[in-house]
Amino acid sequence: MNLGAPEIIGLLVVALILFGANKLPEIGKGLGKGIREFKKASKELTGELESSFKDEPVAVTPAQQKTEA
Repeated sequence: MNLGAPEIIGLLVVALILFGANKLPEIGKGLGKGIREFKKASKELTGELESSFKDEPVAVTPAQQKTEA
């Protein structure tokens, strides 16, 4: 699903017709804020998961001890 220049231009023209020239900057700002918030939340979640894996000791079951020895 590769979008080339003609497809992108076509999408922009359709958006301009549907929303009008005054609404497009507002929509762009809202979309940009949403993407930034999503990236920020995903980075925070990734950091929390990584730190929780580093802090917790790994529990070894007796069955795993037999196979490791």
